[in-house]
This record gives sequence, C-alpha cells and structure tokens, in this order.
Amino acid sequence: MKAILATEMTLTIPFHDVDSMGITWHGNYLRYFEIVRCQLLDEIDYGYRAMQDSGFGWPIVDVQIKYVQSSTFDQQVRIRAELVEWENRIRINYQVRDAQTNQRLTKGYTIQAAVDMATQELCFVTPQVFRDKIAHLVDVEQ
Repeated sequence: MKAILATEMTLTIPFHDVDSMGITWHGNYLRYFEIVRCQLLDEIDYGYRAMQDSGFGWPIVDVQIKYVQSSTFDQQVRIRAELVEWENRIRINYQVRDAQTNQRLTKGYTIQAAVDMATQELCFVTPQVFRDKIAHLVDVEQ
C-alpha cells in the first residue's frame, strides 16, 4: 500500500523499556507506535485533542505486530508511521529499524474507526472533518 502521508522519529531505547536480558519488552512497541502516530496526526492538524474537539473519537479496533529482531537497551531506532488507508477507517503501518544499519526490527499496523462521541455510534463513512484534513494529500470529493 502506498503511503498518503509518512513521518518518522528516532528513539534511543531507554533502560526502563528493557527486560533483565537487556531486550526491549514487546509491549513497548505499542507505545512507540502511539508516539509516532501522534506525530503523524499532528502533521495534518488532527491530533487527539483536535479529534476530540471535532466530536469524533478514533479508537484502535485492530493491531498487528511482527517482531523480526530484538532491539536492546541504548540502541537507536527509527520508527516510521505511514497513513495508507483513510476511507471508512484509518490504517497506519509502522516499521522500527536500527538507526545505523537500517535493519528492520519490528513492523505492524493499527486500524482506527471513527466514533461519533455524541451518540457513541460507529461511523461507517469517514467524517468530513478528516476528509478535509487530508484533502491536500489525496483527491477527495468535498
């Protein structure tokens, strides 16, 4: 899938993210995905505060992670997020790579669906506010 929008960040694996063997605990990758996802959404001015203000929540309804190789304490990694789907749901793909060698360590995706916060109903069509935010990136009917 071709990315509509992408961003990346560099992170040094902190001591508190590793187990007694110095290997990053698997659950921390979801947090790394969250950090870079926030950066991605901020780039289109639709971070979580803006979502809330627009009247929509976007809970994660599906997540997948594939651990290719371990990261370790003090290792620098690049975490990339790519928005690859936006119609009816948001799909963001992730890759975690060693910052020096570019070797892939972890990959995955999250899927988020819009929920009307007033009614708590799932939206089966992408809300217009999100369509407006990405209109400059894709050919979107207004």
